[in-house]
Amino acid sequence: MSADFSDETLMLHYRHGDLSAFKELYRRHRQGLYQFIAWRSPRKDWVEEIVQDSWANLHKARATYEPQASFKTFLYQIARNRLIDILRQKQAITASDLGADDDEGSRFAHLADNADEVATPQDILDKKQQLSALRAALQTLPAEQKEALILQQFNDMRLEDIATLTGVNVETVKSRLRYAMNKLRRHILNAQEKSELA
Repeated sequence: MSADFSDETLMLHYRHGDLSAFKELYRRHRQGLYQFIAWRSPRKDWVEEIVQDSWANLHKARATYEPQASFKTFLYQIARNRLIDILRQKQAITASDLGADDDEGSRFAHLADNADEVATPQDILDKKQQLSALRAALQTLPAEQKEALILQQFNDMRLEDIATLTGVNVETVKSRLRYAMNKLRRHILNAQEKSELA
């Protein structure tokens, strides 16, 4: 299947049984979808399950697919709905589940370790510290602001697609992003001031 086709065209081909179209969609979106769920899920052990379920649900929904929004929005909506389902099913989430530090095998350590193959040990340590600070800052945001920021900054979604995915208007998305960025800046500045005083 040609890599020149749009996602929506590929999905229409997949709807009619073209497995090579699905392979191309999977290639294009597997990493972004994983990151979207990894940043949003309160438990890292749910991420793989949600991602797999999302691709399976995409397969089930292919027969009724109509390109009303971008394919990415369609796929992320499936994943978002699955995460919400799991949150409803497993309402008893302990504080340790929500705020537990990631171990060395976590996605954040993995991102830092693989950021630059020729990085020095100091570079790797700095990157891990930056990712840890970013993760801590993101955890302070309300869920709606965090979701909008992750979709825009880590998944390159347009404001219109975020609005469609989250069921709000574009102005609300802009507002959430503005508040999120202001809170992140304050959090990071406070953290820097504390580290300078220590």
